[in-house]
Amino acid sequence: MNFLLPEHFGYIPETEKAKIMESTAKARYIRQSARKVRKMLDLVRGENVEKALNVLHFSPQKASKVIEGTIHSAVANMLQTEEGKTTDPEILLIKEAFVDEGPTMRRFRAGAMGRVKRIRKRSSHLTIVLTDEKS
Repeated sequence: MNFLLPEHFGYIPETEKAKIMESTAKARYIRQSARKVRKMLDLVRGENVEKALNVLHFSPQKASKVIEGTIHSAVANMLQTEEGKTTDPEILLIKEAFVDEGPTMRRFRAGAMGRVKRIRKRSSHLTIVLTDEKS
């Protein structure tokens, strides 16, 4: 009595689905505030990797160098996997790109009238997720 097979309900077994490859790279403890990194990250989120690297390489901001290196690392991570060896690096997309606040170093400096002013040296954590999905 095999009249209720999963194929009848639109279910496709996992082995028949096209595998969507993803790779992740993280840069932690970047010595720049998350707000400044986020400004550059908004330019490349959702873009093709080749276009994103081109934009980042020719921008003068400090954050662009860190983001560019993290994207290179994510591409290398993708190509290191067994399934990723057949993937063409030119079709990769930036699926997710986000930056979180890291720990803040606090320093003190002399202020007016003998007071002490706090200086906050912020840091951030960057995460890039690449995919070969053609969405």
